[in-house]
Amino acid sequence: MERPFSSLKDFGLSPTYAGKVREICDLGSQLLMITTDRISAFDCILPTPIPGKGKLLNGISTFWFRSLAAAVPNHFVSNTDADFPRPLAKLLPHLRDRWMLVRKAQRIPVECIVRGYLAGSAIDEYRREGAVGGLRLPAGIQPYGKLPEPIFTPTTKEDTGHDQPITFAGLSDRVGTETAARLRDASIRVFTLAEPYARERGLILVDTKFEFGWIGQNLFLIDEALTPDSSRYWDGKRYGSGTPVPLDKEYLRAYLKTLDWDRTPPAPGLPDEQIGEAYRRYRLVYDRLGVDGPAPLPGAGEERS
Repeated sequence: MERPFSSLKDFGLSPTYAGKVREICDLGSQLLMITTDRISAFDCILPTPIPGKGKLLNGISTFWFRSLAAAVPNHFVSNTDADFPRPLAKLLPHLRDRWMLVRKAQRIPVECIVRGYLAGSAIDEYRREGAVGGLRLPAGIQPYGKLPEPIFTPTTKEDTGHDQPITFAGLSDRVGTETAARLRDASIRVFTLAEPYARERGLILVDTKFEFGWIGQNLFLIDEALTPDSSRYWDGKRYGSGTPVPLDKEYLRAYLKTLDWDRTPPAPGLPDEQIGEAYRRYRLVYDRLGVDGPAPLPGAGEERS
């Protein structure tokens, strides 16, 4: 197992910004975004990284950014070694396959969530109210079942604490009706292109969250795209035979729920068995998507065989 990459600080460089998983260096006109091997659950960073996880996430995001660029513009610029910033060249051996150059954007502080299946907290909400995120749904949808069409259920984007669900009307109050509609339409468009592509390759893309930002007057998809950290994936080859098999962070959440932990820092560490199994599931998503192959450009009508 390779040595985990936890932070740029381990190599004497302080990032301009450090999130739960990603670290960012401001290069002036562009940003260098690095995906570490850290993993978070219940808004806590776990003390145990998953070696190699950051490379998988970076590869999956790069794959989707390239594949869907014709459908929705995104901030990705390059992850080719020749474009790595020269002033930081000594770090390239440590950052290979876990970095990308991106355009600067003015982030819109909301999470754009799209759901294609009834899963997670939405199951109880639907049982109580017949609705999810304030959207009425037809009666009779079974847990883990496919929704008649994808739905948009945004949340706030909090710097600390939990993101809070908001209705489309609440989103409109925050960002304006026109921007809210553009966020909804772009989010659903990306999901409806990605979901069948994933399904054909043995993956169920259950739900996902996107972030967007402004570059000039144009709306751009930013941050990450359709990774097992930001999305719920199930094993499509075993879907329909009982409780779905998660290929995302839900596997570790389920393990953490078995521990005597109140979901506040400090978070518990992970045993080797959980680390290895988490990596295996992320790797399965990476391989089934065909990340190492050419981008399929489903937004342009091209499909991989």
